Amino acid sequence: MNVAFRMVVVTIMLSPAALLAQTRSAPSADDALRGQAMAAMRKAAAYYHDEVATHGGYVYHYSLDLQQRWGEGPANPDQIWVQPPGTPTVGLAYLKAYAATGDAFYLNAATEAALALVHGQLQSGGWTNSVDFNPRGNLVAQYRNGKGRGKNNSTLDDGISQGALRLLMHADQAHQFQHPEIHQAAQIALEALLAAQYPNGGFPQVWTGPVPQQPVVKANFPDYDWRTEGRIKNYWDMYTLNDGLAGTVSETLLQAQEIYQDSRYQQALVRLGDFLLLAQLPEPQPAWAQQYNYAMQPIWARRFEPAAVTGGESQDALETLLKIYRHTGDKKYLEPIPRALAYLKRSRLPDGQLARYYELKFNKPLYMTRRGDEYSLTYDDTNLPDHYGWKVASRLDSIEQEYRRLTANPQPATPPPSRDVLRPQVQKILAQLDEQGRWVSTYQGERLVGQPKFARNSQYLSSEVFSRNLELLSQYVGATK
Repeated sequence: MNVAFRMVVVTIMLSPAALLAQTRSAPSADDALRGQAMAAMRKAAAYYHDEVATHGGYVYHYSLDLQQRWGEGPANPDQIWVQPPGTPTVGLAYLKAYAATGDAFYLNAATEAALALVHGQLQSGGWTNSVDFNPRGNLVAQYRNGKGRGKNNSTLDDGISQGALRLLMHADQAHQFQHPEIHQAAQIALEALLAAQYPNGGFPQVWTGPVPQQPVVKANFPDYDWRTEGRIKNYWDMYTLNDGLAGTVSETLLQAQEIYQDSRYQQALVRLGDFLLLAQLPEPQPAWAQQYNYAMQPIWARRFEPAAVTGGESQDALETLLKIYRHTGDKKYLEPIPRALAYLKRSRLPDGQLARYYELKFNKPLYMTRRGDEYSLTYDDTNLPDHYGWKVASRLDSIEQEYRRLTANPQPATPPPSRDVLRPQVQKILAQLDEQGRWVSTYQGERLVGQPKFARNSQYLSSEVFSRNLELLSQYVGATK
């Protein structure tokens, strides 16, 4: 009997328990990489927590020497940012790392970030875009803890209150609902969010208390000249879809339902879906506006935000309807999608993008020119102000693909990526981490949140990059357990 044959026989004769032990003892191709990923996570998180955080919170961008900080403009060490990708984004990344590793360091870092948001919770229950820990600071507001002054404007703009609430809810869950300050703040914020929903299911951009009762009507075009009439000073009190509000609010309600098992959040989600059905404009533009008055007509917001059909908010509305259908199984949320997709596809610009704004009824792409503080409407896109995104990337193909998938087989979406998909991304991230535990970004002229005044080729730290990398490493570590 040759050696090779004897080896096969021995293997066959091993007991099942011995075979399992042999399999476990054999090194996996992912073992070494998983260890490297966990070490990199700890090193990067320790640097960001120990060196970058102030008062437990974060802003968007930092100079490499940490002497300069930027949120929506320059910030000082007493100021942190609520608007993503600030404090909530970083805190949620820590919680993903905690879930993947069980390392209490990450839970402690996330708890500090959550408590920083608790400090900045307004008396109206939500948040504004920043928290100022200096009671006399220029960004301080009317905080629930009594340590502030000034405005009490809780906002859903840019995912601000939604982001803060999601961090608090998940931190509350991670503490098994036994952290009094975090639990109380989350419950107060959720009650305020429910009270901010109008009878038709819509939400305002800003609230200071429960919203007034308004009649429930279907979206329609204004019968006046929208260019010169119908502008409303307090547009923020009215129904808005601006900056992806439907998507971020719906995700917050879904997570609240999952964490707290309270049917009110499911009911609020359904009402939001019903609002999107009401807010779809009639032909010839069966899509959505950025802002509506109480008569459900598109209205102006800021001076450079006209009453119009919007490419970005319409895509977010479609994605939200698909999400609500996946959650409820109610086909009425699919009904508006085919005609909206057909309209938006024929409205694409020559480069495949969508205009942010389309003229009511006539559907011409609308833009603005700027001279000083004055804005003027134009159809010409050759001289656009650079502080605003006048065109948005088309997601219509992926939206249509998901719609077709759901109508053919209404099952859950594709599972998370496998370790084989994640592995090359992990290797790239590990190679980019420097000796201090930093992922250093280089500015190449791209549009960044907060629009910091970086010189081209300057280097900086990004809370968005840190959080994205930490979450991806955590996903890989979880996939290789």
